[in-house]
Amino acid sequence: MVDFQNGSLLKLKMVPKEKVEDSFSQLLINGEYIISAYKSVRDTVVFTDKRIVSLNVQGVTGKRKDYASLPYRRISAFSVETSGVFDIDSELEVWFAGIGKVRFEFTGRCDVSEISRIIAEKSLV
Repeated sequence: MVDFQNGSLLKLKMVPKEKVEDSFSQLLINGEYIISAYKSVRDTVVFTDKRIVSLNVQGVTGKRKDYASLPYRRISAFSVETSGVFDIDSELEVWFAGIGKVRFEFTGRCDVSEISRIIAEKSLV
């Protein structure tokens, strides 16, 4: 599960959503679809039209997997920090009611403004 005390998923890089659909298809409800997908060395985060789902791969073999579902309707606030000249990573912090803050750190090539637009569209309705 996402460590909600630490609340951080690090160095996420955008990947084609087709590469992760098999890992998440059994969790998606009827009609739900993946908008974008991001992967670190072992973990994956997808933004669907209904929620953010994180996959935390555990153990030496990686056979144990932990999924966390974070619905947009539980978002109370979010913050985006874009990359700069010396700091090439960007960050997204999201506060969920009843959970706390979750921080996502993306590599410099990720478009966090697009991610923030998705969150705004889904959480501000």
